[in-house]
Amino acid sequence: MGFTNAPAPGLHASVPDPRTTTRRRLLALAATTAAIAAAPRLAAAAEPHYPLDDISRRVPRRGPLRCPDVELVNYRGKHIRYTGLARVFVGFVERLAAMEQVAAAVAVEIYGRPPSRLQHMGTYACRRISAYPTWLSEHALGNAIDLEGFNFARAPRDKPLPEGLPKALGGPFSIRLARHWKSKQGYAALHARFLRTFARRLIGRKDIFRVLLGPSYAGHHNHFHLDVAPWRIVDVFEDQTA
Repeated sequence: MGFTNAPAPGLHASVPDPRTTTRRRLLALAATTAAIAAAPRLAAAAEPHYPLDDISRRVPRRGPLRCPDVELVNYRGKHIRYTGLARVFVGFVERLAAMEQVAAAVAVEIYGRPPSRLQHMGTYACRRISAYPTWLSEHALGNAIDLEGFNFARAPRDKPLPEGLPKALGGPFSIRLARHWKSKQGYAALHARFLRTFARRLIGRKDIFRVLLGPSYAGHHNHFHLDVAPWRIVDVFEDQTA
C-alpha cells in the first residue's frame, strides 16, 4: 500500500553511494506522496479498522488550523515508564503498550533487563505535516509518537548479566538514535544493535503501527516516528545491509 523498506539481516552497514542515497530519498518522497494522495482508498483497505481511519486528514493549506475533536488521555507508559507525559488518543494507548513490550523483550535479550524509561520528543500537537501542508499530521490526532531513545537503570545484583555483555553495561546508561544508530565500535555498537533489532521487530509487527519512519527518512535522524495513519509507509533503514 505504501513504501516499505524492509531491512535485511545483519548489523554492519556499508557506506552508501551518495547517488543511491539521493535516489532512495526521491523514491521515498514519491511513494509518500502517492500513499497520502491515495488515503481514502487505503483507509478503506486498512485491516483491522482503526477508530481514526474515517477522519479526513485534508486541511486548508494556510490559515488557522482546527484539529478534530478526539478523546485524548495522559499516558505515562505501562511496561516502560516515559520520561515525559504523552498526550495521546485513547485508542493509541494499546499500540504504545505493545511497542513497549517489543522494546522490553529486545532489551532483556541484549542487556538482561528492560529499559527503565522511554524518551520521546512529542505526541499530540495540532499541526499540519510540514512537507504536505494540505494534510493533517497524525500528531494532531494524538495518533503518533516521536521516540528518541531509552534509559536503563542499574542491573539487579541478584541476576547475572547476559553472557558476553560488558560489565560496565550493568550500570545505568542511555541510548539515543542521534548518538548510536550508526555506531560500529565499542559499547555504542551494542546500542546500535539494540535499536536496529527493535526497529526490525517493530516493522514485523504490522498490528502495532502502520507508519514507521526513522534515520533513512529526511528529518528523522534522531528519532523514530510511529503512527497509525490510514496508510502504511515504512522508511527506517538507510540501506539493505542494515
